[in-house]
Amino acid sequence: MWRNKNVWILLIGELIAGLGLWMGIIGNLEFMQKYIPSDFMKSVVLFLGLLAGVFFGPLAGKVIDTYSKKKVMIYAGIGRMLSVVFMFMAIHFEAIIFMVFFMVSIQISAAFYFPAIQAVIPLIVKEKDLIQMNGVHMNVSTLARVAGTALAGMMLVVLEIESLYIGSMVAYLFILITTFALDFEEADFDKVRSNKTSSFKDVLPVLKEVPIVISALVLTVIPMLFIGGFNLMVINISELQNDISIKGLLYTVEGLSFMIGAFFVKKITHLLPPIKLMFIFAFLISIAHLSLFFSDIKFMSLISFGLFGLGVGCFFPIAATIFQTKIAKEYHGRFFSFRNMLDRIMFQVVLLSTGLLLDTIGLQYMVLIFGVLSLSAVIYFALFNSRKKINEPQLIKGKNVV
Repeated sequence: MWRNKNVWILLIGELIAGLGLWMGIIGNLEFMQKYIPSDFMKSVVLFLGLLAGVFFGPLAGKVIDTYSKKKVMIYAGIGRMLSVVFMFMAIHFEAIIFMVFFMVSIQISAAFYFPAIQAVIPLIVKEKDLIQMNGVHMNVSTLARVAGTALAGMMLVVLEIESLYIGSMVAYLFILITTFALDFEEADFDKVRSNKTSSFKDVLPVLKEVPIVISALVLTVIPMLFIGGFNLMVINISELQNDISIKGLLYTVEGLSFMIGAFFVKKITHLLPPIKLMFIFAFLISIAHLSLFFSDIKFMSLISFGLFGLGVGCFFPIAATIFQTKIAKEYHGRFFSFRNMLDRIMFQVVLLSTGLLLDTIGLQYMVLIFGVLSLSAVIYFALFNSRKKINEPQLIKGKNVV
């Protein structure tokens, strides 16, 4: 795997783009803290961007399966780079509406870009290397997040907020250039385009044939209850402790724990079936959520984010590998767009709920509600799956059989 130039291009591009992405996110948080006092209104602004991504999900899935995935990544990269212009306008005019335009345009680009990457990974590495590649890819993303947030914090001390978005645009330009260097075999797109029956709805019958994929999709709801309110919780913990520096520490601890988890998971995948491992790590994520009740204590908030990072670091590489191996490649674009849509819808619900609950009952009672929901869901579905005794299907020549 490590002799494959496509792997290095993808990982280096992900690292640089991640730096730009997280510099932009820190800039977004800074802009919202300055101009949007209500947590609920902050969540509404983020919601509008995610909603645009959901609307474009079905189109993105069909485009990724119909046309060259490399070209889709290139056009999405151009769109992502141009979207940053709206944030320069938002800062210049001190207008929230331009930030909304930025969120909408960058999320539309993401609706095409990220499912395309997930569909490309199985094309550039062998199946036996998938879990390692997924873990490394996620570790690189996390390293970029840790470095990006730290760099953004340092830049804000000595530079204006515009510098963060200049850094983002440069990073997006870099990954756009590296995407042109990717070289891998793709399907005969003339044949695919001639298939008029190919549509986004084709994913649903495929899912019915693969119970383990449905179970994995259901379990991804658990980390989403934490991730959906991640940034708003970081802001509130900072205000609760009256400590600006805790923001960077929380991101750093969570990111480092994620990297440890993603490295560790490859060592244990042979011990238990993937679905059982997912239940174990979903349980760990639920405990992390509940423990945030003590987030007014500095070391407890760091422990909570560390537990969460470890849990998702193990959880997501397993989930990604299940999706990539149990779903036939000709459905990957539509499936990953479908999953992206589910994630975004769930993210929106959690985001708006988080904003509303933070404004009404506060952080500590909110995490109790979400933590109990997570723990209850893990226990219920674990009992349900133990009764059902799911048999994992094998992929044979593009078709799944049970």
